[in-house]
Amino acid sequence: MAAGQYISATDKPGNEEGESLWQTCVDQLAQELPEQQFNTWIKPINAQVADDLSKVTLFVVNRFKLDWIRVQYSARIAALLEKIYGQPVAVELAILPRELASKPHASPAAPEFSPAEEVVDVGVEKMAGGSKTRLNTALTFDALIEGSANRMARAAAMHIANSPGHLYNPLFIYGGVGLGKTHLMHAIGNQLLAEQPNAKVLYIHAEQFVSDVVRAYQRKTFDEFKDKYHSLDLLLIDDVQFFANKERTQEEFFNAFEALLAKKSHLVMTSDTYPKGLTDIHERLVSRFDSGLTVAIEPPELEMRVAILINKALAEGAEMPEEVAFFVAKNVRSNVRELEGALRKVMAYSRFNLKEISIQLARDALRDLLSIQNRLISVENIQKTVADYYKIKIADMYSKKRPASIARPRQIAMYLAKELTQKSLPEIGELFGGRDHTTVLHAVRKISGERQQLTELNQQLHVLEQTLKG
Repeated sequence: MAAGQYISATDKPGNEEGESLWQTCVDQLAQELPEQQFNTWIKPINAQVADDLSKVTLFVVNRFKLDWIRVQYSARIAALLEKIYGQPVAVELAILPRELASKPHASPAAPEFSPAEEVVDVGVEKMAGGSKTRLNTALTFDALIEGSANRMARAAAMHIANSPGHLYNPLFIYGGVGLGKTHLMHAIGNQLLAEQPNAKVLYIHAEQFVSDVVRAYQRKTFDEFKDKYHSLDLLLIDDVQFFANKERTQEEFFNAFEALLAKKSHLVMTSDTYPKGLTDIHERLVSRFDSGLTVAIEPPELEMRVAILINKALAEGAEMPEEVAFFVAKNVRSNVRELEGALRKVMAYSRFNLKEISIQLARDALRDLLSIQNRLISVENIQKTVADYYKIKIADMYSKKRPASIARPRQIAMYLAKELTQKSLPEIGELFGGRDHTTVLHAVRKISGERQQLTELNQQLHVLEQTLKG
């Protein structure tokens, strides 16, 4: 049975509702999760949905994966299923019966291990002459749309690809989910191998490094572990925040870090926050993360989102009119992954209804998304959230007071109102105590410019945006 296949709840063909319920849930998780996490944990799941849709049983190949999915993802899966179906859906996990598991994916249940270090059973690929890179060859610099949101990170990445081991070592890229951090890392690896085919390059998710450390301790194979990691020319490691509270993993990564820098190999890392914002990671490791170049990737600006939509549509063999791309881009602001998800919905709606892509079609296709956004994010909600965050009174948002402790949060709230709602500058000004639209424009430009320069401000805005988006 192929990984990720839906299992009918009965021997009879059908249960199309069950299949649709599970597939919709999977599609939503694909938009929410980093690609590596989705491909490792969600994609291989086999699901069985009861005829009355009251229960979904998730089958995985061994105990480790079952425990990990239960802890990390089962609550979210249950919540999504309830949202899609409109009623609570029981979620159960079970080991896939041996006769149903396809041989390439099946593996015996692993022995239990100390709970102090979770084992992530994603398998080990050895470096066979440097050929096992785990790179996605489709993720190149040419396939990445450039804009002010990623320009600095992209320039640094290109420099490393063309001249590894020198400047910007290590390179630490941080930002929210779905903004292109992983794409940039794959692009570096692909570009380096194009110029130096014999280079030893490895891309991994931090969870895989955790798993390899645990396995090396368990099997006493640290010579093999060091051969794998200490001999690389370029190590690309995603989501290093997963090292939190994992003492042995942090120790071994520190050793690998030092060994690679000593031989002038290059390290590129990503995280959801800047180095000093990481929690439960040793200070000496955090200082190493911050010792090279730290760059942020921001949510793409409007023009960049439009370009992404038009280019992605062309890559799928479709043409998206510019006015439709602007409509979608104005309403989907958070990250590239959600933008791609919206594009897929619009294209599918066009194909299924045999209609050309238009603004009205896009509005119909994205009705649920637009409804959720309009309901959740309002200027009033932004004002309250910002006031709570900076510990000022909500009334200060409308007042004429000008001390920095009040004016600064007010400007931040105006900036977020422009970024996260469809309100015009005059409308925003009116909601901030009848201020002129030029005052709002000044605040937006000021905060937008400072966000590119001030790491602390950028992190505060990131927290506020995530809070407002739920």
